[in-house]
Amino acid sequence: MTYDLPTARRFFAASPFMVDLGVEPVAISEGRVTTVLPIAHRHLQHTGQVHAGVMATIADHTMGAAGQTLAAEGFWIITAELKTSLLRPGKGERLVCEAWVVKPGRMLTFTEAEVYAEAAGGQRTLVMKASATMALVARSA
Repeated sequence: MTYDLPTARRFFAASPFMVDLGVEPVAISEGRVTTVLPIAHRHLQHTGQVHAGVMATIADHTMGAAGQTLAAEGFWIITAELKTSLLRPGKGERLVCEAWVVKPGRMLTFTEAEVYAEAAGGQRTLVMKASATMALVARSA
């Protein structure tokens, strides 16, 4: 797969849930992807912090995109197992997720991610760590 930013943007635009949430890739290289999500009221839970499901979703899809950069032609990366650890409340102007491939494989790829809440001044606070085992599945014709 070509791993450039226009390709990553098309990959994210093809996922209706990512579009609905507002997740956008901003950087990509072989085995690494960074995404951002401007925090809106709809992303919050009753406590005023970003819902854990939103943070898990941005981590999951960003890790999948990182894995996709190393996937063999004709294969999709899909999540086989996902683990998240919430460290602090997600509060700020936007979420920034950095994801990378730890170990690529022929059928399984292991990935990790960090999700940061970014304040208006650009100060980042680590709010979640995640890891996922991604499975490679053949694309259907």
